[in-house]
Amino acid sequence: MSIWWSLHLRRDAASVPLARRLLLGTMETAGVDPEISYDLSVALSEACANAVEHGGDAARGGTSEAYRVTAYLDGEKCRIEVADAGPGFPAATGAPARPQVRPVSSDAEHGRGLCLIQALADHVHIGNKPGRGGAVVSFDKILKWREDAPLVAV
Repeated sequence: MSIWWSLHLRRDAASVPLARRLLLGTMETAGVDPEISYDLSVALSEACANAVEHGGDAARGGTSEAYRVTAYLDGEKCRIEVADAGPGFPAATGAPARPQVRPVSSDAEHGRGLCLIQALADHVHIGNKPGRGGAVVSFDKILKWREDAPLVAV
């Protein structure tokens, strides 16, 4: 079984629950275990919130109005990618742009998103799009299925 979808969403806070509900609905219909679905939906919400907050393209004198979410359920794995057209992650001199994800204090109001994604997913890639810029956060998780799953992988 293989399912995939891609959305181009407006950089607006209202787009985050839309992406989350679509993912949850897809997984429920396919028969994915609810705990796995929940973990991935929280990770997706964090990645989308980052794109909404940081995905503007200040270099072009304004903000990008959209970001892209793509989800693949393929066999025993789900992969999700969130890409924006913002400035991307800053690179250390001579190094590729890969932010260091470090824990934040328990009373911090921001900065937990990437840590949560890493805690909830099996594999995480955080970087920049080649060429014109923008951040890309992709993550995947091995799926577990409900016993009554209608679309169990073959």
